Amino acid sequence: MHAYCDFDGTIAEIDVTDAVLERFASAEWRDVERAWEEGHISARQCMSAQVALIHASMSEIDAFLDTVKIDADFAEFASWCSTHMIPVTVVSDGVDRFIRRILANHGLEHLHVIANRLSVENTGSRLHYSLDTPFFESTCGAGSGVCKCAIVQSDARQIYVGDGRSDFCVSSKVDLLFAKHALAVHCARNFIPFVPYTTFKDVQNLAAAQLMNLVTFHDAGLLLSQTA
Repeated sequence: MHAYCDFDGTIAEIDVTDAVLERFASAEWRDVERAWEEGHISARQCMSAQVALIHASMSEIDAFLDTVKIDADFAEFASWCSTHMIPVTVVSDGVDRFIRRILANHGLEHLHVIANRLSVENTGSRLHYSLDTPFFESTCGAGSGVCKCAIVQSDARQIYVGDGRSDFCVSSKVDLLFAKHALAVHCARNFIPFVPYTTFKDVQNLAAAQLMNLVTFHDAGLLLSQTA
């Protein structure tokens, strides 16, 4: 079993990238957002253009990131996964620098994070921000900087926890999907099986039941093989 978790709106209570843009980017970021929503540009193009509009020092951004809250039950969920040897991967079409800062603030810096990478260049007059997308795939149906379908490939049983548009394409490709907000609406409209959830306590409880079923099934099969 392998747990994959979206970050913005899933682990974090808010969309962190949008919140950073709201506070520190020039107003054009909303025009770029509108172009993406209307289908004129890809998600990758959208975020790359928006990040370049940020006008702030890294210390100013960090000070804001330090105020961001996460799901109150996520740390316990991550600990439970560790106890049961279930890998946890944070897979996000957001910004790695933001994600890692917030996770570290909650003692979760050890978690594996896959996200777009923030590059910072000091041009003398100000810092220039740009986005690297090492997990981009040209065949990505969502046009995202991080192709979640390419990431979530494993022989292990897959748990996926998400909430938004960047999770749409991967939602039909996992074994057990937890969804809320826009992702839940998308799944309902497209007849994709999912489990609604509110917090990671809900996710942990059902994952524990699934794990118990797998263990019981394995034990039963082992007993049959020994008595055959």
